Amino acid sequence: MSSAQRSASRSSGDNPLQVAIIGECMIELRHTETGIVEGFGGDTLNTAVYLMRSAQQQLGVSYVTALGTDGFSDNMLAAWQQEGIDTSLIQRFDNKLPGLYVIETDPNGERRFHYWRNDAAARYWLDTAETNAILEALMKMDVLYLSGISLAILAPTARQKLIDVLISYRSQGGKVIFDNNYRPRLWESSEATQHWYQQMLQATDIAFLTLDDEDMLWGSHPVADVISRTQAAGATEVVIKRGAESCLVMSDGQLYEVPAVRVLPQQVVDTTAAGDSFSAGYLAARLCGDSVEQAAAAGHRLASTVIQHRGAIIPMQSMPQV
Repeated sequence: MSSAQRSASRSSGDNPLQVAIIGECMIELRHTETGIVEGFGGDTLNTAVYLMRSAQQQLGVSYVTALGTDGFSDNMLAAWQQEGIDTSLIQRFDNKLPGLYVIETDPNGERRFHYWRNDAAARYWLDTAETNAILEALMKMDVLYLSGISLAILAPTARQKLIDVLISYRSQGGKVIFDNNYRPRLWESSEATQHWYQQMLQATDIAFLTLDDEDMLWGSHPVADVISRTQAAGATEVVIKRGAESCLVMSDGQLYEVPAVRVLPQQVVDTTAAGDSFSAGYLAARLCGDSVEQAAAAGHRLASTVIQHRGAIIPMQSMPQV
């Protein structure tokens, strides 16, 4: 049975759609008024948690990464399992550790990140004896999601292996979602990033593009040109994220503009995971059959809630009502 046939079967009510999210989660340390608080976070993990919370059991969510065998990794796995995320595709290495980052937040809610991740376990998930079995499992999923960071942390040979798998997966009816999340310090050069992103978009159905990241990578261009470039590379649905401004979505030849939820400046305490949560809210609604406009409104609603709390993952009881 192809991915498309599985999706049709599941959407008819037999089973929930199965989504695998590929990336890296790190130990998170953040400054508070009372000291440093330990947690965990990472762009794709944030999306995985918020997707699972937003889908209300209509989707199955798996996370794909590698961790160590240390206590931090144990705590991560336990927390993800408590969220309902399937962790069966996560590898564990006894000679590696998760990456680490520290967040400093200014009085306006903007944050600075400091990273220690050069030898993190997640960089090596495509280089092990278990890799082929994991890739075979991914080919059976309905939806695969990853970000620019998911690619950036990999060696070039591993990036190519993953993109080749994604192109094959999409050709067999699977749906691929890509969030640009461009972090220059993780890449060899902007030219290398452009090369890999163009390849990645050949395998992409829905592209989430943070406009500031696009401008940083390609130079400032009209939004219409950004959308045209992305569609020409291969993406069929393009979602432009513009922070507190309305988002733009090009789908089926029509451009939609959906206003953001207004949040007063004094209510914004931490913009960590704003974009990740928007993508999760949008994707949860879209995969469950909602329109582009309904999905964008759901993304805005979730992101506007997240930025009123500190840290990447907000308490479950603070989640907005669907």
